[in-house]
Amino acid sequence: MVFSVCVTDIVHLLSIYLSIYLSIYLSLSLSLSLSKSFLSKIPSVVTGSDIVQWMMKNLIIDDPAEAIHIGSLIAAQGYIFPISDHVLTLKDDGTLYRFQAPYFWPSNCWEPENTDYAIYLCKRTMQNKTRLELADYEAENLARLQRAFARKWEFIFMQAEAQVKIDRKKDKTERKILDSQERAFWDVHRPVPGCVNTTEMDIRKCRRLKNPQRVKKSVYGVVDDTQTQSPVHTPSQQSSKDTREDVEKDILFLNTQLDRHCMKMSKVAETLMSYTEQYLDYDPFVTVPEPANPWISDDVTFWELEASKDPSQQRVKKWGFSLDEALKDPVGREQFLKFLEFEFSSENLLFWLAVQDLKCRPLQDVAARAPEIWQNLKDPGRYSFEDAQDHIYKLMKSDSYPRFLRSNAYQDLLLARKKGKSLTSKRLTGLMQSS
Repeated sequence: MVFSVCVTDIVHLLSIYLSIYLSIYLSLSLSLSLSKSFLSKIPSVVTGSDIVQWMMKNLIIDDPAEAIHIGSLIAAQGYIFPISDHVLTLKDDGTLYRFQAPYFWPSNCWEPENTDYAIYLCKRTMQNKTRLELADYEAENLARLQRAFARKWEFIFMQAEAQVKIDRKKDKTERKILDSQERAFWDVHRPVPGCVNTTEMDIRKCRRLKNPQRVKKSVYGVVDDTQTQSPVHTPSQQSSKDTREDVEKDILFLNTQLDRHCMKMSKVAETLMSYTEQYLDYDPFVTVPEPANPWISDDVTFWELEASKDPSQQRVKKWGFSLDEALKDPVGREQFLKFLEFEFSSENLLFWLAVQDLKCRPLQDVAARAPEIWQNLKDPGRYSFEDAQDHIYKLMKSDSYPRFLRSNAYQDLLLARKKGKSLTSKRLTGLMQSS
């Protein structure tokens, strides 16, 4: 059996193993080398050189540089962190490190938002400033976030104030450990400028992107969808210089996005409701058709009436919904063509119909039919005239079609069918009364 293992999984397993083993090791030996006063101030710590030595011994590593590299990968994921530095790397010296609490592990799939980060920074300003003073980049981040969330800053400030009140109720040592763990958590998700953001390269995050319906997990219970990336993150590894082909692809993509038709959700709902109301009388499952519903009966009279060259008032009324409806009905298309002939512009519709016919022809007939539409066409295909056809369609839709609906020919036909329907109803009523 072949197992698929990612780097993050290996780092996670190594971190758990390292945490358990070193906890036992620390309780037996390191406590003797560190003074009691030191342990009382900064509990549960281990030096970077001790971690390197342990990894070389237990992971059978001969090169110290390799052990430092693996340890730095573990630190970059936030499983171990230096207690006096924001840069998450492992050093082979007396630098003190602490193990991250499982609650903050990246394996919990945290995706903290900028509102969470704003609460954390705001909370730091309310606490002991000598111990938790903001670094320069953190102060800049706080100022940017305060401008970005100006409208909801009062809410963020209240959340931070509530967190401070909760933390003050905890034991001093416990609070000190929690502060360092929380700071290390944000060093992973909002790293120091110039450091690589490991969360952006996490393979788990790549998998999560394929599941957009997954509920986001927030540190403080505040979810913000306005911005998911850090506003000040600048990765140290610059990407390779884009080629001309890459730039052209980007331009093409942006132009495509500009051409997209965007519409508000409220407008979409309103349009859908009006469309449903408009076609309500033409749905045989909502409005009972006359003489019978052909979908649930053996009576095909309804289909015969719809296909006849003598359209009903309902069919004529449907031509006024859109140009598509007029052109889909053979009688409507014929009436529209007669109107265009009267206006000396029938060539527009004839061209559009010819192109539609070209799309439906067998492939072997396309090359012979295309020159009949345009003699100078090279390499003809089914969709060679599509751009021209769209142009003609838009021209008819915006110019000729509205005039057709206002014309006497259409209005007379609509009125005649309405009268005919009224007379038919009266005759049916008379027959029923006489019988």
